[in-house]
Amino acid sequence: MTPVDQFELVLGLMVAVVALELAARWVRLPPSAVLVLGGIGLALVPNAPEITLDPELTLLLFLPPLLFASAYFTVWRDFRANLRIILQLAVGAVAFTTLVVGVVAHWVMPSLPWAACFALGAIVSPPDAVAAKAVLKGLTLPARLTTLLEGESLVNDATGLVLFRVAIAAGLTGAFNVWDAGASFVVVGIGGVIVGVALGYAASLALAHLREAHLNIVAGLLGAWAAYVCGEALHVSGVLSTVAAGLVMGWRQHDVFSASIRIQANAVWSVVVFLLESLVFILIGLALRGVLVRLSAAGMDPLALLPEIGAITLAMVLARFAWILPATYVPRFLFPALRAHDPYPPVTVPVVLSWAGMRGVVSLAVALSVPVEFPGRDFILATSFGVILISILVQGTTLAPLIRWLGVDQLKQDRRPTLSESEARIHLARASLEAVRRRSRKSDGSEQHPRLVEQYTHRAQIAVRYVEAGGGLAADRLAHFDAVLDAIRAARVEVLHLHRVGRIHDGVLHALEAELDLEELTARRRMADMPEH
Repeated sequence: MTPVDQFELVLGLMVAVVALELAARWVRLPPSAVLVLGGIGLALVPNAPEITLDPELTLLLFLPPLLFASAYFTVWRDFRANLRIILQLAVGAVAFTTLVVGVVAHWVMPSLPWAACFALGAIVSPPDAVAAKAVLKGLTLPARLTTLLEGESLVNDATGLVLFRVAIAAGLTGAFNVWDAGASFVVVGIGGVIVGVALGYAASLALAHLREAHLNIVAGLLGAWAAYVCGEALHVSGVLSTVAAGLVMGWRQHDVFSASIRIQANAVWSVVVFLLESLVFILIGLALRGVLVRLSAAGMDPLALLPEIGAITLAMVLARFAWILPATYVPRFLFPALRAHDPYPPVTVPVVLSWAGMRGVVSLAVALSVPVEFPGRDFILATSFGVILISILVQGTTLAPLIRWLGVDQLKQDRRPTLSESEARIHLARASLEAVRRRSRKSDGSEQHPRLVEQYTHRAQIAVRYVEAGGGLAADRLAHFDAVLDAIRAARVEVLHLHRVGRIHDGVLHALEAELDLEELTARRRMADMPEH
């Protein structure tokens, strides 16, 4: 294809993304599943161009920004508090799944060398960060369960990639040393974290001096790729480097960025993440044509491989259950102190945690990167693609019904000993009031800004009244913000009228409209938070 054809293809995929997203809402299925099915449909259209995914480009293009964005918005305190369980999942579950899948792969395909079996296990063992985030979107889950799933998806790719490289090296050289592999895993992991933390702090310090929002946002986007590229160039984990940089910059964003930059950056990142996530799933479906071509060239019948693919997929799913259920209850049983600090969860929680392990584009890209001369490459590629499809189309579409059926969405939300949003508003209102009073009070005792003092005093009193009423003022607050929205709508009508009759310039229109947008966003958010008290 010519460069123009390639650009037109990208535009066509973006059109398909919009159409399939709307179709997903219409049929009430997860967008990830509909996008994959749409990609498969496009791949099977006669005379459609074959899209060949370059594995290195795929990982470099999609993985850094999506990992960085997830880490950036991760609550560091929750991530750190659950780090023990996250590592159990991201390291223990991935390594255990690699072992189980490798053994089952050798059982169903005895001609496949052990190194190739374990390479396949490493490819399909880590649940995908993009798939997990896409499926969790819109689901009501206990905060801790969401933290565990998202935290695991941030780290487990590093484990899978290290195990994959060890298996590939063993298959090509015929040599394997468990101690060297373990040491390499530790060095690569710790090195990636160190590089990411250093880059995150350096980037946040540099961005603090960029006052122009567009420059700041572009530099932030480049920071995601810089962390990954630097990590890989230094022969440490680019995945962990990206995650660490995202966590650091997300923690420091409140001190480094202005309100204007944060609002604009969040809007840009939301669009970038949406496009990349959607393209990931549609490209998985489009990759089917290339897989079928490779299998046909190798003289393999895809349908004949279905029993083996089904057995390996079942082994992958059951291995996650076999790891998570004992890891949830056995440590608590053996250590009373741990049990007292972190009691037994309902069995529905580890069940959902086990079923939520979807595979995605990382597994596909890694499978495509298997060297041509590696034994069993075609079987590995076909099986990886089959596992990804089954994972997204079966687990992805049944996760939400399973959550509702088990009642996990009705479990009591985790409650930490912290202030609620309404209680925190009291502290904010009092701090604001004290600042206004200090600024307003003259030396003779009179007030320079009496209207501001009155306004902030009223705001502080309302915050206290709402908490003391235990939510009893919710109806009054709802009526208040309904009135605010009516006022904003009236202001919009007036500003548009002034612009259309030529009374104000476009610049004035945009400035006033931006103020009204912020007021409306604030009012609607406060109305959405109304049930909390």
